[in-house]
Amino acid sequence: MPTTQQLQDFAQQVRRDIVRMVHAVNSGHPGGSLGCNEFLTVLYQEVMDYSTNFTMDGKNEDLFFLSNGHISPVFYSVLARSGFFPVSELATFRKLNSRLQGHPTTHDELPGIRISSGSLGQGMSVAIGAAQAKKLDGDSKLIYSLHGDGEMQEGQIWEAAMYAAGKKVDNYIATIDYNGQQIDGATDDVLPLGSLKAKFEAFGWIVLDVEKGNDIESIKKGLAKAKSLTGKGKPVCILLHTVMGNGVDFMMHTHAWHGKAPNDAQLEIALNQNPKTLGDY
Repeated sequence: MPTTQQLQDFAQQVRRDIVRMVHAVNSGHPGGSLGCNEFLTVLYQEVMDYSTNFTMDGKNEDLFFLSNGHISPVFYSVLARSGFFPVSELATFRKLNSRLQGHPTTHDELPGIRISSGSLGQGMSVAIGAAQAKKLDGDSKLIYSLHGDGEMQEGQIWEAAMYAAGKKVDNYIATIDYNGQQIDGATDDVLPLGSLKAKFEAFGWIVLDVEKGNDIESIKKGLAKAKSLTGKGKPVCILLHTVMGNGVDFMMHTHAWHGKAPNDAQLEIALNQNPKTLGDY
């Protein structure tokens, strides 16, 4: 089991990967990627039971589905540094003929990628289907998914939420990246979400708040609590309160860096704030 310091070092290197990847092609989504870094670090480095000998059926292992696929930089970095494919392949991000497209795709069979995602609202439905398949197979492992809070404005999310509770899909943990920002501005300005906690509870879910969504220890405790609540007849939702652009000071707390790459000078600032820990690709 990795120490907290090892998890922090891993996450710091992932931050370097994110800003370097989007800078290299002047394209990509650093803000949400940085905000979800610590969550995916803990999920893949400590919580999930999986094999890097990747198969699409995923039998007898925990499965993760990224619904907000635009944060592919953090996903690719965490997958590579967890052993799914060579870290050196991160240098091909968003380039022609790369397996690391701007939004994850399955046709190139990149290990770790289970669905093509980025068309928001769809990932929860897929995750629920996988959770039900595990139940039918007698497989006791869990399903995890990650969603943006702006994604909660999609109607399909609430159809899926109603279905998961109605069918007692209790081997499923959905996490919402609750940073209050989306591509066009603050969620409160674009389309207010109201209380997501009250909404999911009204739909029949167990809901947990992780107030410090970029703190390793808080995430560890939140995921452990969520796991302890599975198997009780209800799906589980984690509201992960994160900061968009976390770890790079000029990207934090603003939607401006949702889909914008840093220039040369900005990259240097970001890298100076996050010294190497595991080595660059």
